[in-house]
Amino acid sequence: MASETAINHREKALALLKADAEKIMKLIKVQMDNLTMPQCPLYEEVLDTQMFGLSREIDFAVRLGLIKEEEGKSLLDTLERELSALHEAFTSK
Repeated sequence: MASETAINHREKALALLKADAEKIMKLIKVQMDNLTMPQCPLYEEVLDTQMFGLSREIDFAVRLGLIKEEEGKSLLDTLERELSALHEAFTSK
């Protein structure tokens, strides 16, 4: 029973982190769709805050043993690639 509970907690933690990452992804997609200036201070502040918050959540989940470090790194890497694509799209505009 304890093992089943641990698996359930792990699945919930990963689902919550993925949901938070998806919210950040939506912010990035809106910017890409509109190609508004990614250097906008408000945009940068919101996105930086969201990314920092997610990285802290991931660190906490890793330290609790709810997710593997590689899973957390993968979530952040995906978002960072999208951010790079946004900046690339804007600068080539």
